[in-house]
Amino acid sequence: MAFQTLKSGGRALLFGFGAVVAVVLLIGIVLPRLFDFSTPFTKEQIDRTPPVVLTEIIDLAEFRAAEAQFEVIVDQEDDIAFVPDFIAGERVQYVAVGSVDAVVDFSNLDEDSVIFDEDTGKAVIILPEPTIGDPVIDYENSGVMNRDRGVLDRLGGIFSDNPTGEEKLIVAATDKMVAAVPASDLLQRSEENTEKMLITLLAGAGVEDVDVVFERPSVT
Repeated sequence: MAFQTLKSGGRALLFGFGAVVAVVLLIGIVLPRLFDFSTPFTKEQIDRTPPVVLTEIIDLAEFRAAEAQFEVIVDQEDDIAFVPDFIAGERVQYVAVGSVDAVVDFSNLDEDSVIFDEDTGKAVIILPEPTIGDPVIDYENSGVMNRDRGVLDRLGGIFSDNPTGEEKLIVAATDKMVAAVPASDLLQRSEENTEKMLITLLAGAGVEDVDVVFERPSVT
């Protein structure tokens, strides 16, 4: 009788284990294939961005003749008189990488800007002198190198929308780039490149002798 009871208990245990396995398989494999339980919780991105609106097309008549690459370190300090730096004040060192273009404006050229001598086959082109474009900052390679702030400035920054704004630093960096242009050969290089471009262009039209003259603004 004991043997039969043990045998019957083993069968019940085996049956129970098989039932558990069947339920696990039903839940883990069969049901997900029959019913998509994840559908109500699926994340779907909907793009409601309106179409691009074309507002204006502007004809460009400027020749970008040369480009100068600059790296500027702006070191600014706000010092509070008679107060230690660790209490109040701020010093920021900002590294700015950017470029400045020299451009030649062709938009105001007319028939008087090109003088062609049929007897000699020589062409004289009169252009305005190159000008400096707005500096372009490479924000990916620019940023704050170091920032030291006093305790009071840090506490005040908690209540500020932009406690570590870099706008003033960027403006200062662009001003320094423009100021550094005269010490470079950017304008001279732009004149040379413009002259080479026009000589090559007119040579394709059969004009071999070309002289490019850059007008300097009159000084009053």
